Amino acid sequence: MGGPAFLGKQWHARYRAQRVAEFGAYCREQGLAVTPQRVAIIRALLSAEDHPRADQIYARVRRQHPHISLTTVYRTLEQFCEMGQARKVTLLHEGARYDGNITPHHHVLCVGCQRVFDIALPEADGLLHDRERLGEFVLLRCLVEIQVLCGQCRRKGQNSTGARPRRQRPVQSAAQS
Repeated sequence: MGGPAFLGKQWHARYRAQRVAEFGAYCREQGLAVTPQRVAIIRALLSAEDHPRADQIYARVRRQHPHISLTTVYRTLEQFCEMGQARKVTLLHEGARYDGNITPHHHVLCVGCQRVFDIALPEADGLLHDRERLGEFVLLRCLVEIQVLCGQCRRKGQNSTGARPRRQRPVQSAAQS
């Protein structure tokens, strides 16, 4: 089993080209019109490596489609999520961000600058693979979010609040107390 590997620019470029090429056929299979706006939104999402918010995608798409509305972009992104063509990355205390990468992967989140990076983490892929339930809960999927302080923020010596970063103590579970 391989170790963690960040998904780099070359991987993203190949993936983006493949997904854009397949997008029209997928929409037609689902009975959706392949509109210039949908194509522009999926291109903007797949071109972004920053897991953008809907308003950021809107700003990028609006350059080529000045009459598109933020509501259209938001609804289309939600539709893409429902169709399995995008994933919603919801960060605690922040609006949803979107990820066009629908392959199995996890996220590394810098708590200083809020950047999100894709990471292949084979060790985590099978974390709960043999479980259907967690107590009374039905298990749908397991996604790992790793919180870090990136090199850029570390060099600044700050986190998102401007305070010097410090390690958090592990939380004790009820079983440990």
